[in-house]
Amino acid sequence: MDFDNKINNKWMQRAIKLASLGMGLTSPNPLVGAVIVDKNGKLLAEGFHQKAGMPHAEAMAFNNLQCNPEGGSLYVNLEPCCHKGKTPPCVENIIKSGIKTVYVSIKDPDPRVCGKGINILQKAGLKVHLGLCETESLSLNKSFIHRNLTGKAYGTLKWAMSLDGRIGLKNGKSKWITNSISRTFVHSCRANFDAIIVGGGTLRNDDPLLTTRGQKPNEPIRVVVTKTLDLPEKCKLWECKTAKTIVAYDASTANEEYLSRIPNCVEIKKLTSTDPRYLSEFLASKGFNSVLWECGPKLATAALEKNCIQEIMTFIAPKILGGNESMNPILDLKFEQMDQIINLSNTEMSLMGNDIYLKNSFLEDM
Repeated sequence: MDFDNKINNKWMQRAIKLASLGMGLTSPNPLVGAVIVDKNGKLLAEGFHQKAGMPHAEAMAFNNLQCNPEGGSLYVNLEPCCHKGKTPPCVENIIKSGIKTVYVSIKDPDPRVCGKGINILQKAGLKVHLGLCETESLSLNKSFIHRNLTGKAYGTLKWAMSLDGRIGLKNGKSKWITNSISRTFVHSCRANFDAIIVGGGTLRNDDPLLTTRGQKPNEPIRVVVTKTLDLPEKCKLWECKTAKTIVAYDASTANEEYLSRIPNCVEIKKLTSTDPRYLSEFLASKGFNSVLWECGPKLATAALEKNCIQEIMTFIAPKILGGNESMNPILDLKFEQMDQIINLSNTEMSLMGNDIYLKNSFLEDM
């Protein structure tokens, strides 16, 4: 890498780092950071997209300018927008600013943009360089990209299990397999998701709260998917002051008389089936980029089979539950040959006290 590329890489890495500051807050928008430098390579201003409805990264950077950027460069990890939404098109500000060179890491997969922003800048006489730090930018906005390309929310499946691979006793009891360090870490992880999904069985058995415990200003939406609507009249998810709740039910099997048990503050969504694809598509249509599946084995297995899971978070505790009838994280996937199994990659591993934390993604989009 020559000197100029080192400098360009440094500024793009800075833009990516800035973009990450909006993690969990920008949906349905992407994570974007922007850095403006003058023609001599001196930093003039920077910004990032803080929250949906607030200025885009480029606009924030321009607002922070203290001098004219004429002849300078802009570094942005995602293609600048060229359509008018809640905020004006960013390409207009860039062209008017006098900036001569724009470094873009990746194209925006949103069909309203997708190369059009770059074309507008080039037609206006700006030099546009595409592909700097591409791998890092793709990883940062993987959920936004996935939602735009597939029409489904990017799904992460989480479970906690014993050393012998059990997530609960045969009577359903599972509190607590992991230690308090792991559980606190899960609360912080939830802050990076737009919604958290459980099944009716998990709600009935565990009465979970499913919040970040105050680590996110706007808590993720809590989603209960049920075939029967046979849900308790009192539970923590019916308290909607701290976090909102959606109940999604199968209209073909549920007893709708049970709807009277659910408070008015809870959003009700009728689905034609509890096929996880329909739920994932519904959540994507609401602008949710990423969802966390904290469900039991039946729903988890269905989500895997329907290609709704792109990552898995596993917590392994040094405990043995034993028993053939103890709960497994995944039910029978009906594999008969080893070439049918699910292979995972990109393993991240760390210790949570005596627990082991693993994070894996799929070798290819399922």
